[in-house]
Amino acid sequence: MKRFEGKTVFVSGGSKGIGLACAKRMASEGSNVFLVASNTERLKSAMETIQSQGPAEIGFHAADLRTEDGCNSAAAACLDHFGGCNIFIHSAGATKGGIFPDQPDEEMLDGFALKFHAGVRLARALWPSLKQSHGTVINIVGGFARTPAADFMVGGAVNAALANFTKALAEKGLQDDVNVTWIHPGLTTTERLETIFADRAEQQDKSLEQIQQEAVAAEGIRRLGRPEDVSELVAFLCSPEARHIHGGGISIDGGGAKGYW
Repeated sequence: MKRFEGKTVFVSGGSKGIGLACAKRMASEGSNVFLVASNTERLKSAMETIQSQGPAEIGFHAADLRTEDGCNSAAAACLDHFGGCNIFIHSAGATKGGIFPDQPDEEMLDGFALKFHAGVRLARALWPSLKQSHGTVINIVGGFARTPAADFMVGGAVNAALANFTKALAEKGLQDDVNVTWIHPGLTTTERLETIFADRAEQQDKSLEQIQQEAVAAEGIRRLGRPEDVSELVAFLCSPEARHIHGGGISIDGGGAKGYW
């Protein structure tokens, strides 16, 4: 028997990047997977990709997670489809880089809406089922929560807020027997990182290749991360063997973070 057989995993931002990698990994170990993102065609493609790898049951729901209605409809669709939720992986987020003070207010609001407020709202909507199943919550946050950058203020602020919320949620998790952790990925090869690098290339009048090389050198790492690096850690944190790991944030950045915190 596979270790997540019979479990249902809700993955926000599950149509691409880290979210899709997590969905694939969990399905490979027998879980049902419910994917949520805004683009229906991407979701269909993600579902077909996962189904091609094995017999996992996959559901999906397209919604704008920037809104309360979108979050509530996504959670309700999962609970209706599978009858419950055992694991919630929050990977949605699309914060933008920019130079202060020129970066418009709308980009800060949008960053908080999709990553922070969606994480809060989805956790609230899924919590009764997670409590009933003694489930697990994993928020994919990001290293900018710990190391702010002048050209990525939106992402840093949003990540710091989500990490703080997740720490508080972990205290509630102790009361309700729901395991809660968060992950700080470093530079990871996703469409989102490509967008960040493209913004920096434009801001600094450099090529994309230059920006990538400089980022690896500045971090002092051997390579950029891959979504699969994160998904392996997620699978472990969802396992019974990791149940005593609770209320902490784990970096997976190839040694990019130089501080001890």
